[in-house]
Amino acid sequence: MPHASPAVVLDRVTFTWPDGTVALDSVSGAFSDVRTGLIGRNGAGKSTLLGLIAGTRVPASGTVFRSGTVDVMPQRVPEDTRVAALLGVDTSLDAVRAIASGDVDQRHFDAVGDDWDVEARAQAALAEAGLPADALDRRVHALSGGEAVLAALVGVRLRGAPIALLDEPTNNLDRDARARVYELVRSWRGTLIVVSHDTALLEQMDETTELYGSALTTFGGPYSAWRAAHEEEQAAARQAESAARQQVRREKRDRIHQDQVLAIRTAVGNKAYAEKRVPKIIMGARKRSAQVSAGRLRIEARDKEMEARAVLDAAERRVRDDESVHIDLPDPGVAAGRRIATIGDGERSWVIQGPERVALIGPNGAGKTTLLERLVSSGSVSSEPDDVHNSASTAAGGGAGGPEGPPRRSPAHATAHTDRVGYLSQRIDRLNEEATPLENLRRAAPGVGDVELRNRLARFLLRGATVLRPVSALSGGERFRLALACLVMAEPAPQLLVLDEPTNNLDLDTVDQLVAALSAFRGAVVVVSHDDGFLGRIDPDLVLELREGVLTEVASG
Repeated sequence: MPHASPAVVLDRVTFTWPDGTVALDSVSGAFSDVRTGLIGRNGAGKSTLLGLIAGTRVPASGTVFRSGTVDVMPQRVPEDTRVAALLGVDTSLDAVRAIASGDVDQRHFDAVGDDWDVEARAQAALAEAGLPADALDRRVHALSGGEAVLAALVGVRLRGAPIALLDEPTNNLDRDARARVYELVRSWRGTLIVVSHDTALLEQMDETTELYGSALTTFGGPYSAWRAAHEEEQAAARQAESAARQQVRREKRDRIHQDQVLAIRTAVGNKAYAEKRVPKIIMGARKRSAQVSAGRLRIEARDKEMEARAVLDAAERRVRDDESVHIDLPDPGVAAGRRIATIGDGERSWVIQGPERVALIGPNGAGKTTLLERLVSSGSVSSEPDDVHNSASTAAGGGAGGPEGPPRRSPAHATAHTDRVGYLSQRIDRLNEEATPLENLRRAAPGVGDVELRNRLARFLLRGATVLRPVSALSGGERFRLALACLVMAEPAPQLLVLDEPTNNLDLDTVDQLVAALSAFRGAVVVVSHDDGFLGRIDPDLVLELREGVLTEVASG
């Protein structure tokens, strides 16, 4: 990596929301003119910080220095936008075409300037991202979701601003689109600051900067190197804390022992004085000397204890004790081998048992979410709930797939053999928006009292006045945590969990919690995800790829 120099400098920047809530408090730090991954927990203020760098938000105090203009990749693009406009070449492109058609109006020449090869340049940039050349004249609504994101990213690259900002650019992208984003990022020129929970994308970074407690800390390397260094530092901090705590105990014991010894000496001296075994003048001198010595010893002992406590305080500050979401999935009471669901496409079918994890992958637009919704809506108790089947694929007519299938495959289908199905939608649209979090969770767990419901919500960092606000007033992260709470705390416990892109809105710490919870869950899980790192960690028993209504079993990992 070449020598980096500051491209963005923040000096004691504070940002406050209109209701007085402080989002960032006196943040200072710098971003170099390289590719930087900006990480932090949900709610840390990463998107707010990007807004301050972009100039779309104004700090309440402090300053933001930028070495050049800033371009931001939009998270949402109006569907009627022309791709050429998204790339920022529509004016010059239309002018070149007008001149080529014979219109020699001076305003067209002014619009073109020296950019006569604008169309070829834009088409080459689209091709590099895997987009067709004729996409220039399409509207965004004619593109897939992944193509729209890639086109927006190409626009940022093509405009060539010295500083570019990307906020979660790979959310909802399929594998092919993500791979193209990674390639574009690897060859990026100029300053690039990326907010993401996508660890594969974060591996493309030159530096990793963490926003934690309104403090920015930069590490020279990609996410994996940062994480290894962070875990090593925390291990050392915990060891130092333990040693400091032991030292405090030793100094406290020494001080107490010293006080006891001095008390005994004082008692002995008082007894000798009372019995007049030593002349009064000598006893007085001894008493004064003993008092001075005792005072000095007490001061020294207390000073040593205070010093040890100061060291302990410093060590404790190095150890992070962050609040985390606590995800404990209850035992659903599913016998090993019980049939929970069937997924198939007319020619082959796969039986899902408990406990098994099934990953459903495929390109954007393949119908994965539609298949999940069919699975959820079909939830009914199987007529043979305790049948034992293998989860390996079976030929149609030879197992749970039903009657013999036609020669050609029909669109994919899915059936649940239990009515205890928990569904986490990608759109988080199964919450009652007008009800409070407390009321939503009460609906999921009707037999639980309000005190226990509040305790359960607190485990998902929803507490206080937040649980009494309408869901529509919650932040995106709060809404997602509520949906997750309603899913995993439902009573009776779900026997089948259906998750659609569960990691899109989760910070990396909460993903860790989710992976651990799913690994311990005794029911069946069907998950749609483009996050290969997440899928690798849950180690699915079966991976099915859906393309054009056809399901294919693929090797996991």
